[in-house]
Amino acid sequence: MTAERLKILILGGYGTFGGRSGEVLGARWEEVDRDRAVWTVPANRMKAGREHRVPLSKRALEIVKSIYEDRNGEYLFPGQKPGKPLSVMALEMVLRRMKIDDVTVHGFRSTFRDWAAECTNFPNEVCEAALAHVIENKAEAAYRRGDLFDKRRKLMEAWSAYCTTPKSGKIVVFRRNATGQ
Repeated sequence: MTAERLKILILGGYGTFGGRSGEVLGARWEEVDRDRAVWTVPANRMKAGREHRVPLSKRALEIVKSIYEDRNGEYLFPGQKPGKPLSVMALEMVLRRMKIDDVTVHGFRSTFRDWAAECTNFPNEVCEAALAHVIENKAEAAYRRGDLFDKRRKLMEAWSAYCTTPKSGKIVVFRRNATGQ
């Protein structure tokens, strides 16, 4: 697992991808339109059972394009076993090797949601759509048929800017090791 792939998970997978572990780790190259900067998660991998289009931020797309050059198989996040995606435990191990003890992989999704609510003016509907949450109110769901895609793209760019802007305090720097990992 490279630092670049962990970045895409933070910028994309658990934040801007809005994905859950199975949705993100099961991502296949055929689902990513690098020209339009869109990842389309098929319904069979979504918790709600319906397709979800994910706008990729410019930075997330840069990373996707860079790891595409070194791809190994059908998955964006290939596992150790041929034809299998990376496991959640492998991601947790990356965090441990980076000596980040108080963070979980799923926590990036929660962090994204807290940031969107507390630090931006994006409407709740846009933030919830980014996370592929289902509208609970049946009447509201019946009338809201769009996916707020263009508004979610702006949200993803804002999240990307937030994630890539240096902050004061504890800073985690992603570095490649001698093998490029």
